[in-house]
Amino acid sequence: MMLNTIISGNDTTQPPVLLVHGLFGSAKNLGGLARRLEGTRKVISVDMRNHGDSPRDADHSYPALAGDLAEVIAAHGGVVDIAGHSMGGKAAMVLALTRPELVRRLVVLDIAPIAYGHSQQRYVDAMQGLDLAGIKLRSEADRRLAESVDEPGVRAFFLQSLDLKAEPPQWKLNLAVLSDQMALITSWPEGLPKGSFTGPALFLAGGASDYAAPGAAADEIRAYFPQADLRYIPRSGHWLHAEEPKLVADTVAEFLG
Repeated sequence: MMLNTIISGNDTTQPPVLLVHGLFGSAKNLGGLARRLEGTRKVISVDMRNHGDSPRDADHSYPALAGDLAEVIAAHGGVVDIAGHSMGGKAAMVLALTRPELVRRLVVLDIAPIAYGHSQQRYVDAMQGLDLAGIKLRSEADRRLAESVDEPGVRAFFLQSLDLKAEPPQWKLNLAVLSDQMALITSWPEGLPKGSFTGPALFLAGGASDYAAPGAAADEIRAYFPQADLRYIPRSGHWLHAEEPKLVADTVAEFLG
């Protein structure tokens, strides 16, 4: 299964940078980071399976997601620097641990190699329950979605994946599979080798987020990735690349060289 990609920048003596979005996202979500890097690097942004214009599949496990990324890497020279947010960060970590020869440098944005107790199921339910009949404008979709999703920023993010050009409008998300596989998405695969990726690894976390907070999550990051440089951005939440775009982009660019 070859993922849909957006290619920017130009080939250089350094490997391409592969950008991997999170749950309910698309290749455009890390666009600010792509624009910061594309002046000096080739940048490959992907739609993950069951998202955007990439193929649909009933398996949304992290080994499957990592396998998709390995295919993209094979098509673009065999080695990359990789940066992933949330679900994309977990997929990038699984790839680095199981296929370390494919990854030179690893960047993970606000996620840890652990299972989480929360679920995003209510958002799947909200999108599946949205009445799309007669919607022509995103503002109308937003008004209807507000009945079940209070946060304006969250609604705006979801609505980026609503295809209003389709007749009738439809989600560019495989919501049925994401619902079915939600427990896998919030979990972490068992049996992955700790310490198998010994390359440089940057973990950027939101200081106001609990996804990679000091304590158990941070301990697991360092156990799996012995070279991990774990940094916190004060007052930022889970969407740190949207809340502090310049700081995150500059930090990642400096780390990737």
